[in-house]
Amino acid sequence: MKRSQVSCVSFELKESSVVRYRIAAVSAATLLTLAGATGIAQAQPTSLYAPSAVVLTVAQGEDEATVIRASTLSCAPTAQGTHPDPQAACAALAATAGTLDALLAAPDLNRACPMHYDPVTVTAQGVWQGSRISWKHTFSNACAMSATLNGNAVFAF
Repeated sequence: MKRSQVSCVSFELKESSVVRYRIAAVSAATLLTLAGATGIAQAQPTSLYAPSAVVLTVAQGEDEATVIRASTLSCAPTAQGTHPDPQAACAALAATAGTLDALLAAPDLNRACPMHYDPVTVTAQGVWQGSRISWKHTFSNACAMSATLNGNAVFAF
């Protein structure tokens, strides 16, 4: 091969490796852009509200298995469920700060109930502001339950 032919071949090799390098660089940049866009598209926004969904029951007897009434209540982001007044019930639960024994703190002292034993059990099961709750209380009878809860909206269903 003559020197002019060798330099021509050398120039073509340099030119083809530069072209290959540019193609590889453009391909890599395109892949990175697409991968970044895909990652952004799949990002899920986090919720501003901790979950609050509770099943409330009223049962006849000391065992919560004999449910006579039940209601569902979801408080975040809005009050809803099968409860007849979800806004009031959610407000009452929020006032307890998750300590459901606080529902028993304001009994109606002017209400007289019969002294017969016919137990009624109320329960709250579910999640309140992201924490699992399981609460149960048994009253001596329905009148005692009504007087103790004193019109509280949580179990007014």
